[in-house]
Amino acid sequence: MARGDYDDEEEEEHPSLSHHNLTGTVWTAVAHIITAVIGSGVLSLAWSIAQVGWIAGPVSLLLFGFFTLVSAYFICDIHLYFNPNNGTTIMNQSYLQAVHNVLGYKRGVACACLFYFSIFKTGVVYTITSAISMRAIRRSNCYHKEGHDAACEFENKYYMLMFGIIQIIASQIPNIFHTKWLSIIAAAMSFTYSFIGIGLGLAQVIGNGKIEGNMYGISTANPTQKVWLVGQAIGDIAFSFNFSLILLEIQSTLKSPPSQKVTMKKASTIAIFTTTIFYLCCGASGYAAFGDLTPGNLLTGFGFYEPYWLVDFGNACIVLHLVGGYQVYSQTLFAVVERWYVEKFPESAFAKDTRSMKVSLLPEFRLNPLRLCFRTAYVILTMLVGMLFPYFNEVLAFAGSIIFWPLTIYFPVEMHFVQKKVVSWSKKWVMLRIYTTICLFVTIFTLVGSIEGLIVKRFGK
Repeated sequence: MARGDYDDEEEEEHPSLSHHNLTGTVWTAVAHIITAVIGSGVLSLAWSIAQVGWIAGPVSLLLFGFFTLVSAYFICDIHLYFNPNNGTTIMNQSYLQAVHNVLGYKRGVACACLFYFSIFKTGVVYTITSAISMRAIRRSNCYHKEGHDAACEFENKYYMLMFGIIQIIASQIPNIFHTKWLSIIAAAMSFTYSFIGIGLGLAQVIGNGKIEGNMYGISTANPTQKVWLVGQAIGDIAFSFNFSLILLEIQSTLKSPPSQKVTMKKASTIAIFTTTIFYLCCGASGYAAFGDLTPGNLLTGFGFYEPYWLVDFGNACIVLHLVGGYQVYSQTLFAVVERWYVEKFPESAFAKDTRSMKVSLLPEFRLNPLRLCFRTAYVILTMLVGMLFPYFNEVLAFAGSIIFWPLTIYFPVEMHFVQKKVVSWSKKWVMLRIYTTICLFVTIFTLVGSIEGLIVKRFGK
């Protein structure tokens, strides 16, 4: 056995590892993974299946679930890494740490750039999605009050501004340890609106008396347009399967025995299987309900649905989820930038000065100039980008295509090569190279499709 290939006993007995204060189990890990994976991307899956049809849609979901599971297994193995340069065993407690320790400084920097871009694009996507959901609530109420023929069209930018103001206030939360309650609310809301979407879709199918859709997806004016829409659909699916970045943090919370690696692999299998089935239900119910008219965001397609309050409640759950999710993701980036500033300018009053404020009936909170200025500027930037490109499916596809291959495919495979000392041109090496190359071509295809979609939506060309 190679020195890097740890078995269960070796992990449990290693002197640098202490599991006495860890309480995580396979079921807490499953809960964390499902909470992280199921987000606003689930709302686009019905539209994605509509672009490719009843065969390719579910197959694509199953394939991306498989890719994610392979990646999860590789990342689980890298939690403990034997460094041959100094003969020590390193416990990697984060994805960035693992890439830096195993693949070196340069690829660690590249991974960090992608990682922080991923956080930023999530903020943009959440801003766009929240605005669409707030607008959908107003449209639903307008149709209910004025009738189905009323002119109930409203611009997104005002709702983005509203969401931005909320995030500027929420971003003054000092750090991620103070966002636990936001995370709990966000998790509950994500399941609630997903189940509402499935339920409304099934009710629509029953009301129609038939299952909409076909084997090949929606028809388009020309074949080229169909190709680009398929690329966008695959990009949306890729965006929906992305939890690689937090897997090692979850694994570090698990108690032992059994070994953390064994527990995490079991949890990943259960969570990804559950999520994939859940995604199939969401996508299939939406496509079966609307067919070629499937909306980009599932819950915005029920504008005429009664009881209208259920549609409103589902969209309100989306907004509440994204208010919390925005902060859970962004707090990581806030902490990195503010830590860098403090280390760079240790005597700066801009970073040290803190003042207490009391507003009406709210509890007292403390403001810091650095936190106030940087976080406000960050929220405004995500809001401006969202206003510039307020296109839900296209932005989702672009974000998914940029991030999925490097973070879910490339880096995990490369770390697996180093960890397991895979010999070049061996059968395993060749198979994994073919695997990464195929995934790269798929990613390039989705990236081109998403860029084409953004250009068409933005400039009408």
